[in-house]
Amino acid sequence: MKKEEQIQKTAHHVRSCFACEGSGHDWWHLYRVWQLAKQIAAKEGGRLFIIEMAALLHDMDDWKLGSQSESKAMAWMTQIGLDEQHRTQIQTIINQVSFKGAEVDTVPGSIEACIVQDADRLDAMGAIGIARTFAYGGHKGRLIYDPKVQPEMHASFSEYQKSTAPTINHFYEKLLLLKDRMNTKTAKKIAVKRHRFMETYLEHFFREWNMEEQTLTS
Repeated sequence: MKKEEQIQKTAHHVRSCFACEGSGHDWWHLYRVWQLAKQIAAKEGGRLFIIEMAALLHDMDDWKLGSQSESKAMAWMTQIGLDEQHRTQIQTIINQVSFKGAEVDTVPGSIEACIVQDADRLDAMGAIGIARTFAYGGHKGRLIYDPKVQPEMHASFSEYQKSTAPTINHFYEKLLLLKDRMNTKTAKKIAVKRHRFMETYLEHFFREWNMEEQTLTS
């Protein structure tokens, strides 16, 4: 099977797996990460086949979507005939993509991993990032905001996994930290605008929450 056919089969497979996912980790998230990764790679380099496959498969075994004893990503790569070297390289990138806590280093080990991690994190920022954050909060039954619950900079992955904090806290615990954690020049430029949008959103959110807007009467 040629590489392009393996990519297209993988895209079809993950689309079928994530079509009805309501947590913000749906097929369209995977599609955006895939496309962003290709755009970044066009300027930053890297092995495109490895980048595309890792981008498409990066959520197959995500802990947020349920745990499993065997890797679904690895099983799929075996099914479509990837050799051991490619499977290992792609799985390594997948393991390095996820954010694991504000005080946890998640350093990618290759340019390919840098690109896929950047693409995934860019999709957690800006207007779409905001929408996905509230989708996930609703999916988990979390409050939108509670002034009594302060954001926490998690010192370990286990602490981050156990968090049940309101959704607004997630901006401070993750989303607003991403701009300064981008790896590539291309992603850093995109992140600046998305970061500003999130800051503006939060300014409006807290004005409305605190009822600081002037009431207009006719």
